[in-house]
Amino acid sequence: MVEECDTCGRSVSAEEAIRRETFADLDTDRWQTLCCPNCGARLRTIFVGPDS
Repeated sequence: MVEECDTCGRSVSAEEAIRRETFADLDTDRWQTLCCPNCGARLRTIFVGPDS
C-alpha cells in the first residue's frame, strides 16, 4: 500500500507511515491510524485486529 499525503504530496508506504491510536470510539486493539512521517497528517485508518 502506498498513499499520497494530501497535505504535503509525499508518497508514503505502510512501512514508512507513523502508526497512531485512533480517535473517537474505534477499538485501538483493532484499528490504527497511519500518518505521514513528513508532516504528520492522517493518511488512513486501517484494521489491524483479528477477523473473528
